[in-house]
Amino acid sequence: MQTYTPSVDFSHGPLQVSADGHFLEHEDGSPFFWLGDTAWEIFHRLTREETELFLEKRRVQGFNVIQSVVLAEFDGLRSPNRYGELPLIDLDPNEPNEIYFKHIDWVIDLAAGKGLYIGLLPTWGDKVVRNAWGDGPIIFDEASARTFGEWLARRYADKPNIIWILGGDRPAIWRGRDEQVYNDDYRPLWDAMAAGIDAGTDGKALMTFHPSGGPASRTSHDLHDASWLDVNMMQSGHGGGHDVPVWEFVTEDYALTPTKPTLDAEPNYEDHPVNPWPKWDSQFGYYRDHDVRKQMYRSVFAGACGVTYGHHAVWQFYDPALRPAVNHPDRHWRDAIERPGANQAKHLRALMESKPYFTRIPDQSILANDAGKGASHVRATRDSAGSYALIYVPNTQAVTVHMGTIRGSTAKVSWFDPRTGETRPIGEYATTGTRFFLSPDIGPDWVLVLESL
Repeated sequence: MQTYTPSVDFSHGPLQVSADGHFLEHEDGSPFFWLGDTAWEIFHRLTREETELFLEKRRVQGFNVIQSVVLAEFDGLRSPNRYGELPLIDLDPNEPNEIYFKHIDWVIDLAAGKGLYIGLLPTWGDKVVRNAWGDGPIIFDEASARTFGEWLARRYADKPNIIWILGGDRPAIWRGRDEQVYNDDYRPLWDAMAAGIDAGTDGKALMTFHPSGGPASRTSHDLHDASWLDVNMMQSGHGGGHDVPVWEFVTEDYALTPTKPTLDAEPNYEDHPVNPWPKWDSQFGYYRDHDVRKQMYRSVFAGACGVTYGHHAVWQFYDPALRPAVNHPDRHWRDAIERPGANQAKHLRALMESKPYFTRIPDQSILANDAGKGASHVRATRDSAGSYALIYVPNTQAVTVHMGTIRGSTAKVSWFDPRTGETRPIGEYATTGTRFFLSPDIGPDWVLVLESL
């Protein structure tokens, strides 16, 4: 496997969609695998010293996208940042507070120096969507959305490390929850903000949209044909229990036309309570690193252009000495940045970058046995030229493989450990017929790697 480099060289040029529409690449054609982290409150809740600590840790851990919000959740308009500043004057998006934004400038520049993209959300969705949860307040209409988008885009147009993300945990069409029935279409407002960003960057912005959780609010359902949407996003989220079938969501997006890259921008957070919304207490335990790996690997192997990791204490930068907990985090954010899932995510990126990149396709036909469901679901991907195949096995279980998937007469087979990034050779086998493989009984999860000799 290639040596892993935990930073991005911005000299490769800005990001764009690959020619076949399924991947992201730099302007010079070099591949970009999105490995994100949700640091939603970084501008709002951290000091500069804490920001330096956090970004350096994520750089070392191999992340390359930090998803962050300008107008933050949890009373982000009326609760000041750590330096006592509010983002807007009198809650007016047409009157940004220059001192507040100078701090955001500093964070973006620091991230660029570490080879990190900022997945920049102009606002969290509670400032846009009526009748939903969140502190808000609602401050945007179409005119102010366009003006604010353009102002922000012009401010950061020359920054090499900005990816634009609209939305903010809300669907483009708000259809209500529980007994409430609404049908508020916010697409014109998001179209206006996107137009402002497009104008402010002279049409050079890479844009996507962060929706709320669940299969019904994916961008591919309500925004796929929007001309400004370059990348589809989904949030498999935390409220659906273990093993939400995110691979099905990715598969559906992958088959759409026009073709666009897709990724899960918010899978289950490490150390988030399993108990579903609205309680989200610890009655049924917490998602741990195995839960995180299962969703990340299976979404990528289903055809995603990358994936975002998240930790429940980190997104809110939980510090019991400073602020109340949101939905029962079980540790301080400084402890959380060292959790196993965060340290293991880089192995997925390294694995993807070590193989021929733009010829990778999802392909369940590699499997000669049933792929299973839920916790036991196995997912496969391969090179269309037959140089390799990768099969994620979520538990200690057997898989039977069509060996003819691999070109040539012989395949080298090994087990890749998603916890350590290490490879355990199995042997060399003829590329004829089928062959049975049983994953190691320590783990629990592994990736079966087949390579042409």
